Amino acid sequence: MFTVYVLYSPSHKKIYIGFTSKLEQRLLSHNELGKKGFTLKYRPWEVIYTEAFETKKEAMQREKSLKTAAGRRFIWEKIEQL
Repeated sequence: MFTVYVLYSPSHKKIYIGFTSKLEQRLLSHNELGKKGFTLKYRPWEVIYTEAFETKKEAMQREKSLKTAAGRRFIWEKIEQL
């Protein structure tokens, strides 16, 4: 099982889109354990959206679609509903 997830940094108004097979461990990495990368400087992150997929290929395709302009509009609409 793979999860596509969207993280939101309320203090910086940034989003991050990714996928993983271990969401809790990945969130810990983004918020505490990671030592480099984009998510480091925008901590803390909150999970605001997830979708589950049976295969890695499906998750990768959905992640890619969420990173398009239409996908980002979809995400910002979700954030506005919070």
